[in-house]
Amino acid sequence: MSAMFNRILVTGGAGFIGSNFVRHLLSGREGMHVVNLDALTYAGNRDNLAEFISHPHHHFVHGDINDRALLEALLREHAIEAIVHFAAESHVDRSITGPDVFVRTNVNGTLALLEAARAHGVARFLHISTDEVYGSLPFEGFFTETTPFHPNNPYSASKAGADLLALAYHRTFGLPVVIARPSNNYGPYQFPEKLIPLMIVNALTAQLLPVYGDGQNVRDWLYVEDNCRALELILRQGRAGEVYNIGGGSEWKNIELVEKLADLLDQQLGLMGERSARRLITFVTDRPGHDRRYATDSGKIERELGWRRAVSFEEGLRRTVAWYVTRERWWRRIQSGEYRN
Repeated sequence: MSAMFNRILVTGGAGFIGSNFVRHLLSGREGMHVVNLDALTYAGNRDNLAEFISHPHHHFVHGDINDRALLEALLREHAIEAIVHFAAESHVDRSITGPDVFVRTNVNGTLALLEAARAHGVARFLHISTDEVYGSLPFEGFFTETTPFHPNNPYSASKAGADLLALAYHRTFGLPVVIARPSNNYGPYQFPEKLIPLMIVNALTAQLLPVYGDGQNVRDWLYVEDNCRALELILRQGRAGEVYNIGGGSEWKNIELVEKLADLLDQQLGLMGERSARRLITFVTDRPGHDRRYATDSGKIERELGWRRAVSFEEGLRRTVAWYVTRERWWRRIQSGEYRN
């Protein structure tokens, strides 16, 4: 049976997946009330929410999930029924050079939210995790919900810690927690430090397209709209105390993906020969602890909740490239830093 949570606190709702999820919730819905809490660190962007500025059922709050007094006030004043927790530091490279903030936000911040949810008696706590908690796969097999944790960098370790806390709050206190572990998302509004938007923006500005190591690392790609549909299903129909993987079903070696992006950009921009985006591809020193392969089994969410991917990888990639090509002002404001004003 689908639970009708209509008063929802979304943390990290000015980020990539969070803003797409807010858009998903508010699209053509009646009676939905979304409180969007975001600290607007470097990856949080008010521009992602421009269409909601005057929306009567979207309430944006600039604040920190570690601010327990703020959390308690928001839950009480807005009569929050469910929490969808996206807020996190998420870039592996940044976790290697500065891990402290990852523990503060991803572990301590999750703890603060769990405590507030327990005190307020929320009916559902959806914690958004990542398939990276499982570590690295050989070139066969898939992550399932029972795959042991083996995080290999500070980012994935901090997310694994948050997962364990959330599940402990369910088992110890009966908090109705459910966890989603999506594979690599891509699509509109993704901050251009991540692989796909970085390559697109670099190609559009004639900069090099850097590929780590030998380019043979494999990722499983999931279009963000498909992920948002899965997350709402988990929010409303998932079983408390359970984990649901969300896989893209689209494994690509990094070098093959970058070449595919270059070819799509060449088609859209009419480039060829010496002007082709492929000329910009360059290999750079691999990063420490770089997981070799991710591949996620979505069988559980498909069997239990009836979720299916609706957007093929080829179609999703075409949409994504077209979005960045036509949203130059959006990514130029990020490059200049103006988006933070």
